[in-house]
Formats: sequence, structure tokens, C-alpha cells
Amino acid sequence: MQLEKPKLFPEKRTFIWAALFFLCVIVIRLFFEYHSYQDFISKPFYYTHANVLNVYQKSKGDQHYQVLKLRSEEGLTFYITNYTQEKFDHKRLRLQLFPNERISFSDYLGTFYVNSRIKARELLPSSFKEILLEKVASQHENTSLGSFYNAIFFATFLEKALREKISMLGVSHLVALSGFHLGILWGLVYGLLLLLYRPLQQHFFPYRHALTDVGAVAMILLGVYLWFVDFPPSLLRSYAMVLVGWMVLLLGMELLSFTFLTTIILLLVALFPSLLVSLSFGLSVAGVFYIFLLLQHSKGLHAWVITLLLIPLGIFILMLPIVHTVFPVTSGYQFLSPLLSLLFVPFYPFVMLLHLLGYGSLFDTVLLALFTLPNISTESLFPLWATVGYIGISIGAIWSKKLFWSVWGGASSYMLYLFIFVQ
Repeated sequence: MQLEKPKLFPEKRTFIWAALFFLCVIVIRLFFEYHSYQDFISKPFYYTHANVLNVYQKSKGDQHYQVLKLRSEEGLTFYITNYTQEKFDHKRLRLQLFPNERISFSDYLGTFYVNSRIKARELLPSSFKEILLEKVASQHENTSLGSFYNAIFFATFLEKALREKISMLGVSHLVALSGFHLGILWGLVYGLLLLLYRPLQQHFFPYRHALTDVGAVAMILLGVYLWFVDFPPSLLRSYAMVLVGWMVLLLGMELLSFTFLTTIILLLVALFPSLLVSLSFGLSVAGVFYIFLLLQHSKGLHAWVITLLLIPLGIFILMLPIVHTVFPVTSGYQFLSPLLSLLFVPFYPFVMLLHLLGYGSLFDTVLLALFTLPNISTESLFPLWATVGYIGISIGAIWSKKLFWSVWGGASSYMLYLFIFVQ
């Protein structure tokens, strides 16, 4: 008989006190953020330096203009409009901003539009990241494929046309760096380091624990990667879960629990209040929640059934109402999502190796054919009131098998409605 692992919180009362502590910290952090927000919008103008994150070409009638996404030295992310057609590659801007009350507090925490005037432009030298981006893009004749690989490697922005195609395929989660990618990277980094560690351990320090030593080095390397790609919210959530999960494993405690997930969410929001308005963070949390829910109610099944069938297909079905609350695009090709998610596991590290060797274009023909498959889509939004109910029943399903089957039945019915009646 296997002994049950100790829980992260031995008593419910301990968990409640911990949750209340984090909630108090979140409220305090929001209070100071709100004070900064009030100070920001009360100024007639505001000077700052900002780096250009992305440039979007727009048009309105005969007028053509640019929308620039920038991040200021204070950490604010915002959009401005520019009516010239100059290039902003490798540039840092000196800006005069004109904030007003149309910028809400939630906008201030996330991303907002602000009137501005560019006062000066500073040419920046190419960073190591930009050199890598150009090296990856240079291996592809089609610019869309360069955009795709840079997105899955370095969390850069996708070209609009390609983003729409990927949305119709239902694989946006494979392009936006998240826990899925970090899980693959953890397995790759940990496995390679373990191959080097084992012979040394056997000869010099057999008393050492591989999970401690190799895990610590792997976490440091993944942390450097997280910093290198500029802390995408979904990847930040994933890294925190991997880091705390690794420490929990070292302590021999229960890992896959909803108290663990809740603790990570509260901890991250306490550290980074802007995550409260991050859509990618919310979708990432929802995905992990439904993975935990599936695992809790599928005990007794073979591991290969859970890994190869239940998780890919189950997450696709259970996340449909959540995703369609925000993204209305619907296409029959989205049925390929579970299969493409499985294929992505070996594909991701393999194409990394190919790009390192200079053969990154190997799958270009296949990918172009895949991205050109969907050409027709419809739009259907899941009602907000229904989403609230669906989330409520999903939370109740943590403790009730009947509610879990209700969630499964509701999501499956919605899937049939989408792909039979809406299509």
C-alpha cells in the first residue's frame, strides 16, 4: 500500500490564512498602483523613454498611418499613432504623452492608447536577441514562417494574416509561449543535463540527489530564458508553477492539487498585479485548471490513455466555451487542434535543433500547406452569462463527480453546436 503524500497545506485553515494573506497583499499592491494611475492621468503631459515592441500598418480611407506598441522605462505598455512611414527598427523614443481620464485603471494595468508626440529618436545597437531573430528569419524565404518560428522561440508578435490562419486552426496556444512550451523545455533541459550528471554522480558524488542538483541548474536556465523572452504572462505563470512544483517534489509533498494552483495564482498576482487584466494569463490558468480537473476525475486510467487521448481531446472540448467567450473565430479545421498539439511535442525541440544547424526551412513546405488549409470561418461568441455559469459549475466539479459530467456534457454539446449548426 502506497503512503499518501503530505499536502502543501496540512489543514484547510492554514490554506485559508495563506490565501487571505495573499489577498491582503494584492489589495495593498492595487492601492499603490491606483495611486500611481491617478498621478499619471492627472498630469497634462508626461515625458518618458520607450522601446518599440511592434509596429502595425493601418489605414482609414485614403489615410495610411502606423500604430506603435511600446514599453516605457517605467514598465508601462501602451499604443501611440504615428502618421509618417518611417522605420522604427532598433529605435528608442523620447515621448511626450498626454494622458487623460479615458484611460481606465484596468487599461493602465494592461495596455492602453495614449495621445503622444515623438520628441527624439535614438538608434539602438542590435541586441543578441535581435541577432537571433534575424538568424531564424533568414532561414525562411517566406516571411510568415520566420514570424511563426520567432514567435514560438522568442515570444515575438505574429504577422496578422498568419495569426488569423492559426486562429482558424485552433492552435493559437501552440504559438503563444505558455506552460506547454515550458513543459517541453523542462523535459529537454533536465534530460540532457541528467545525461551529463549521471556519470559524474556515480564516480564522484553518489550521495547527491539528481532532482536537487540537475533541477536547480534547469530552473536557472529556464529562468534566464524567461527573462530573455521578456516575461510573457502565461510563461511566467508556468515558470512559477514549475519552480514551486520542483520544490514541492523535493519536499515529497502532493503536487497536483487545486490548492497548489490557487496558491501560485495568488502569489503571482501579489507580485505582478497587472496579471489581473492579462488575457493570456487567464487563459493559461484556465487550461491548467481543466488539466487538473481531468486528472482528478480520471484516476485509474492508463497513463498513455491520459497523455495521448484524454488531455489533448479533453482540454480542446472543455476550453471551447472559455476561448469562444473572447475569440469568436470558428472553423472545422479546429478539430485538428488535439492532433497538432501532440505532434508539436517532438516538433518543437527538433526544429530548435534544425535552426541551430542552419536547416530551419526543412518543414516550410508542410507548414505552408497547413497554414493555407483554412480559408473560410464563421464567428460565434459564447455568452458572458453562460461563461460565468460554466466557470461556477467547473469549480463545483472539483468536489462533485456529477458536476464534472455536467461540465463535460455542456462543453461537448457546445462543441456540436459550433461545428454542426454554426459551420
